[in-house]
Amino acid sequence: MTSVASNPKEALLNDVRGEFDRMQLRIKELQTLIDQSQVEVKRLQQRSVDINTQLNRLEANFDTVPRNDIKTIYTNALDTKTRLLTMQSQLEKVQQDRTQLEGFTQTLQRLMLTLEGVPVGSVVGAPVAATGSKPLNSPPVVSNSTIVRVVEAQEAERKKLARQMHDGPAQSLTNFILQAEICQRLFDRNPDRATEELGNLKTAASTTFQKVRDFIFDLRPMMLDDLGLVPTVRRYVDAFTEKSSIPTQLNIVGEERRRVAPHAEVTMFRAVQEVLAYARDISGASKVDLTLDTTADVLKSTASFDGKDVQETEAAVQQSGDSVFGLEPLRQRVELLSGSVQIFGGADGNTVEIVIPAGQPN
Repeated sequence: MTSVASNPKEALLNDVRGEFDRMQLRIKELQTLIDQSQVEVKRLQQRSVDINTQLNRLEANFDTVPRNDIKTIYTNALDTKTRLLTMQSQLEKVQQDRTQLEGFTQTLQRLMLTLEGVPVGSVVGAPVAATGSKPLNSPPVVSNSTIVRVVEAQEAERKKLARQMHDGPAQSLTNFILQAEICQRLFDRNPDRATEELGNLKTAASTTFQKVRDFIFDLRPMMLDDLGLVPTVRRYVDAFTEKSSIPTQLNIVGEERRRVAPHAEVTMFRAVQEVLAYARDISGASKVDLTLDTTADVLKSTASFDGKDVQETEAAVQQSGDSVFGLEPLRQRVELLSGSVQIFGGADGNTVEIVIPAGQPN
């Protein structure tokens, strides 16, 4: 039978113990996944060695090997290297997740020891208010639910970045390796074809370089630190309009150069990114109107767009359980900053309104 806590300190201690146990279990699960992934990586590494042996044999008999066999060998090489890069990325991610959870676990363990050493009837040794409602001048206590929401928000963001990295730069680098190997094998046998392949490789490298630059800008634009939120959003909207061919109208209310707390600028920029990507990829919008208001003590963005009903889409995403495609991770991050996300959908179009406390610039 579960014991009932007799005071707030015991209730908090029980919550922390429960979360500590859950994290310990999750760490064990991640370690099992790490072990399995390491086995798969070793298997794919050995397969890659075997494929390279086949490629060397192919090079020695390039003129006599049937075209279909050449295609099969290079297809197998591409598949193996792609899967190897994917598994290595997954292994690295899981190892990072385990390290992060171990850090949280150590924090929870210290919190448990602190709570166990505090006299009953007090929290962190602070004096109690006259009403008995809460201690005076005590530091804020991070609740169990807040810790969980932080972990979930971070995990959702990591999943999205891992997916973007795998589908973009990682896949392009794999293709570079194969194209370079093809060029190397063609130099002695067919110099003209080798020159053509090198030209294709150069074009692909230039395209990928631009994609990597865009990826870095999306990840952390340096101009956000230098110039602030409004110029960064303006540049991002221009790039979004050009690449997506979706007419996007940006309306700025307030001073162009106003600076607010860095965490508020970053969060609002991320919010604008996610909402525009949502309008493009999920709702299939044909036009977007975005208003960014920096006049008050809060930052407010309002995005209006057509396409699929956002409320119906969010309900389907929640039912599927794969929140990485929805707006729920964004809502969690904004609410952690005491902000809000409101979603309106219907036949007349969709609106996503985000409000974040501005704070004070550094």
